[in-house]
Amino acid sequence: MGATASGKAELARAAAREAGALLVSCDSMKVYRGMDVGTAKPAPAERGEWFGLDLVDPWERFDASRFRAVFDGALARARAEGRPLLLSGGTMLYLKAATEGLCDAPPRDDAVRQALTAEAEALGAPALHARLRAVDPAAAGRIHENDLRRVVRALEVHTVTGRALSDLHAESGGRLREVRPDLRRTVFVVRREREDMDRRIDARVLRMLELGWADECRRLLADPRGISTEAAQALGYRELFAWLQAGGVGAPPEDVVRRVQTATRRFARRQLTWLRHIDGVEVLTVPPDGRALDALPRVVAAMRAPAAS
Repeated sequence: MGATASGKAELARAAAREAGALLVSCDSMKVYRGMDVGTAKPAPAERGEWFGLDLVDPWERFDASRFRAVFDGALARARAEGRPLLLSGGTMLYLKAATEGLCDAPPRDDAVRQALTAEAEALGAPALHARLRAVDPAAAGRIHENDLRRVVRALEVHTVTGRALSDLHAESGGRLREVRPDLRRTVFVVRREREDMDRRIDARVLRMLELGWADECRRLLADPRGISTEAAQALGYRELFAWLQAGGVGAPPEDVVRRVQTATRRFARRQLTWLRHIDGVEVLTVPPDGRALDALPRVVAAMRAPAAS
């Protein structure tokens, strides 16, 4: 696990190859076909090494419960072949769903969700977030007002059940506390100093734009089947979609690029905050301009360690 642009995917690929592990993407946006550049997917020739990539189209929904099914399929194959399983990504909810399970929240209610989304469009995201703060202050404290998908979900749960989503989370054991009894989990977090991380994020945004990220967004917006609410929340895509829908042409101007970079840096900080809730994490500290690959022997050794009796 780790923040975006930390180098964790490169480390995971190398570790999986050396240890003979099955490799699973733990990323909520790499599941969407056609969203390749902006999600920093592996090169097409390398995607066959991964589970969890290109599972659905951008107009479809995908969530943590569906990821749990992907994980369980990969786990069954790994056990049948006598191999370790290695997850790599930055979506902590997916890690929780796979290795612990999810809280006993109700399934989605499309009518309630549509009404809340319409309310956000009419009154603005801050107004919807203020409503969440009134009924579930704990959830509002950890969900940014611009994260409309998660704000809507928290309000949807409260509307359907009359209870706060944060209370349901607390009753299920909180965040990343109790691992499934059939698993032995080791969590490594790739960590960089903030300045180094910010430099890497800014450079990666520029590199992805050079690789055609804006054109990828144009193709997505031009598809008459649309984009699901979940897919539309993808990091950086929101800013580029907004610019294009406002009539943007050519390459994104400097102010749009800065907004994408700023949003990405803020998200990386939130990822690191979420990762602090993992018990027993092993930190892989990478020095400025260093390579996460230097931690390869440590990760491989963990996967080769015999299971406790």
